[in-house]
Amino acid sequence: MVQQRSRFWNLIMVLTVIICFMAFLVHAKNWTKIEQDQVKILSGFYYKKLKFSQVDSVLWVDKIPPMERLNGFSAFEKEKGLYREFKDSLTNKKVNVYVDNLLNQKIKVVYNDSSKLYINYADSLETLKFYNHLKNKIESPE
Repeated sequence: MVQQRSRFWNLIMVLTVIICFMAFLVHAKNWTKIEQDQVKILSGFYYKKLKFSQVDSVLWVDKIPPMERLNGFSAFEKEKGLYREFKDSLTNKKVNVYVDNLLNQKIKVVYNDSSKLYINYADSLETLKFYNHLKNKIESPE
């Protein structure tokens, strides 16, 4: 009887460690899937589907503006979650932030006239490739 109980708790502990490790892996980087008419961004619990036809502009920025975190997290150079800009607290517009490296340049995507999204990857070449792809998609829609 005692042996069965300890096996049960050992199994629970192992499953807990595996789940925590998987949650860390999902949050560790931005996962993007580029399709014909949209891009899907997954970063942990945060998921954004962005149609290229909704994108108004794609810009480089060195810093993200000061914002209030509604939910999300900051760790080391990572900043992820839903935020609200201080100047925009009256309209309650949410800003999606998927930044893997605060030290590198970020891509600012404005869509649906005034909604914003900030994204970059840990690898600056991957960020540049994503920027060029977005820019090409909005400049020459197929």
